[in-house]
This record gives sequence, structure tokens and C-alpha cells, in this order.
Amino acid sequence: MTLDIALVSDQIAMGYLQPAFRERFPQARLHRIDTEVQELDALGEIEAVVCWSPPPGLLARMPRLRLVQSVGAGTDHITRDPALPDVPVRRIVDPDMADGMNAYVAWAVVHGQRHMGSYLESQRRAAWEEAPIEPPRLHRVGIAGLGVLGQSVARALLAIGYRVRGWSRSPKSDLPEGIEAFHGDAARAEFLAGCDTLVCLLPLTDDTRGILDASLFAQLPRGARLVNAGRGAHLVQEDLLAALESGQIASAVLDAFVEEPLPAAHPFWSHPRIIVTPHIATRTRPEAIARQTHDNLASL
Repeated sequence: MTLDIALVSDQIAMGYLQPAFRERFPQARLHRIDTEVQELDALGEIEAVVCWSPPPGLLARMPRLRLVQSVGAGTDHITRDPALPDVPVRRIVDPDMADGMNAYVAWAVVHGQRHMGSYLESQRRAAWEEAPIEPPRLHRVGIAGLGVLGQSVARALLAIGYRVRGWSRSPKSDLPEGIEAFHGDAARAEFLAGCDTLVCLLPLTDDTRGILDASLFAQLPRGARLVNAGRGAHLVQEDLLAALESGQIASAVLDAFVEEPLPAAHPFWSHPRIIVTPHIATRTRPEAIARQTHDNLASL
């Protein structure tokens, strides 16, 4: 029997997965429903969906659906669909993902703390100008979200020499040695007050939606820096722009956005103290996604 697999997203083109899935599933029929291709004729035949942010209501139109496979570690982009059918939803488990996030966050923290933006501007003017040099041990990095990725990032930053603190909604055990841990709403203000750079790696829930807002920014030290490698919906965009204008936030590195791709006219693109990256903080290789999809189907 031929297997029908749909590669689905309302935010990105999924064609990059096709070679790996053709190799792993040589007898399968592959369908794309994404930002470039809309192959909707086979909805009644599809048994597995491999996706990032599937359009709400689409999965409910697939009566033979047996598996929904995320292409990332998170599944909130799937479970937010109120019409999600009662089928298994699986996430990617990928050790390389932690390494990728470690590298991205370390770069973002160092870029801000070592004034690399100023050096790039000086280079454009052919100006030999030094910015103040502060050792990492004097710079406090706060990580909001102490899941697998958050703890891995904490270890990487500690290894470089940064002072690291972390916050989670509930207590965490077996945290990296050297991290100062906070949890719950009662400890959030104390956590934020000691963050020279705040890194958001929280999951997206009803409680964390819009958490990066004016109230939170006001609790950070003046001139703090922000790195959002979590979800776009964590950030209240207008509040960030206002905090940058006032100087409460010195700079921001943003990898996730409410609307992706980020519209060409969005003010983030041209803001001198914002770095935009196109949701690439970390990424799982297509071969690993195809392999885990195969294994998850075999386990049903």
C-alpha cells in the first residue's frame, strides 16, 4: 500500500525536505502544502503530516491521518489548532539542535556585550575606535526557560565565563553547576533585575504569550540587551520599539516573529539596534526529520 505524506507549513517552503523523504520513503507519494505549493487534491489520502505551523483547520480535513510530525522540538505551532484531530503529535529529538542553539545564543550575547555592532559601524567609516572591554564574568546573562535547550545554553555560556542565571515557571532539578536559578512569578522580578542580557527560550503557552512586554522590560537594568530565540508571540513588538527608543533596552537580536517571513516594510528590518535573523537559531537536518518520521510511523 502506498503511503501519502504531506509536507505542510503556512510560513515556509517545505521543498527542502523532499530529497531526504524520497530517500527514506521511496514508495511514498509526497505532497506539499506550503508557501509555494498548494497540493490539496489528496487530502483524503494523507496519513502523515510533517509540518511547521500547519494552517488551522487543515489537519481536520484529512480523515486517514495517523501522525502529525513537527520538524522542530516544539509542538505548540500544531496544538494551537482548535480543530486538531485526535492523532499522535510527535516532536523532533535532536542532539545537534542544542549545539546549534548554543552557538546562536553565544554569538548573540557576545555581539552585544562586546559592542560588535559599534565595530561594524566603525569599519564602514574606516575609523579605528575602541569600545569599553568588559570581561564575561562581569556580564550577567539571564535565560528565561530552563528546558533541554535552555540548560544546554547555560552550560555553553558558563564555559565562556559569563555569569548565568535562569528562570522557569516551576522548579528544575539537575541544573548546570554554577547557574543561579529562580522559578515562579514571585521570583521573576528578582531574576530580571540581574540580567544584563535576557535570553528568551520559553515554550509558548497562554502564560508566556506576550511575556516580553513593557512591564518586563521595565524590570530589567536600564540598557539591558534582549535575545529572543523562543517564539515570535512571546514579544510585544510595539513595547520593544518603545523600550529601544527610551534606552531601557540597548539592543535586540530576534530570531522568531509573529508573522514569518517578516514583512519587508516591518520596522524591525531598518532599526539600527535590532538584528533580525530568519528563524535559523537552530535547525534539524532533513535526514534526521525523515528518519524520526519513519520511526514514529513504525511505532504506531
